[in-house]
Amino acid sequence: MSASTGAPPRTTTPAGASSRRPSPGGGRLQRLRGVTLTAFITYAAAAAFVLLVVAVLGSVLVESLGGSWRSGWWPDGGTLEWYRRAWATTGVARALVVTFEVGVAVVALSLVAGVPAGYALARKNFPGKSALMLVLLLPIILPQITYATQLAALMYRVGLGGSLTAVILVNVVPALPLVILITVPYVEQVNPAVEDAARVFGAGTWRLFTLVLVPLLLPGVAAAGVLTLVRVLGSFELTFFVSSADTQTLVVTIFGALSNPGGVAAGLTAAMTVHYMVVAVVGLAVSLRFANPVQALSRR
Repeated sequence: MSASTGAPPRTTTPAGASSRRPSPGGGRLQRLRGVTLTAFITYAAAAAFVLLVVAVLGSVLVESLGGSWRSGWWPDGGTLEWYRRAWATTGVARALVVTFEVGVAVVALSLVAGVPAGYALARKNFPGKSALMLVLLLPIILPQITYATQLAALMYRVGLGGSLTAVILVNVVPALPLVILITVPYVEQVNPAVEDAARVFGAGTWRLFTLVLVPLLLPGVAAAGVLTLVRVLGSFELTFFVSSADTQTLVVTIFGALSNPGGVAAGLTAAMTVHYMVVAVVGLAVSLRFANPVQALSRR
């Protein structure tokens, strides 16, 4: 009878397996080795672009806050005088109000007219539909200067030149096709059986559109509104040709200051540019609070 030794059982290591534990930095080194040259170039280019944008915007901000410059890249003192002058003497305050009014009006008119038009184009097939879609693309892809003068002449001919109404109408021209073209693919994704079921249960045209279709199309409608607002904030040619001193948007007001024959202080134009940057960022942030166009467009 053999006595038990009480020794723990031995464990054998399979042939070819390493008995050493992986080092903590091994996985990290493997990941670094997995980075391809293309990925490295892509990341480096993206980082360089971001740094360039930050440097340009930062230089504008520093210029707007600089009181006096002697030499170098940094001012000798800081001041808010340029902002006070921009607000009081260059018409920035009035331009901000006009920009807000034009942006809201253009987005509202484009959505009210563009969403039903996009629905009709998505649901109906008729001769010349492809040609019509191509025509809708023209105000978006063509430079605005190619048709801005003709629109301005039309506005002055009908007696609207220089008015806020004219500024709104000319900006609707490229905004409306944009809304239509964004709405069409969203409508095509909605199963027509949903509309048929709503009609069976007694929904009329108005209730069908407002209570059934609009909630289903809300991501596309929101994305169209955001992109339209961004386009209006940066629209220059259309507004420039039809606006007056009291109906200029902020971007046109900045151009007017820069083109002053008597010259204008660099700090003053920088302060006006910062106002425009703030308006654009705030408008985009408020819009993205309700809709993310990138996420919405990825669902198509």
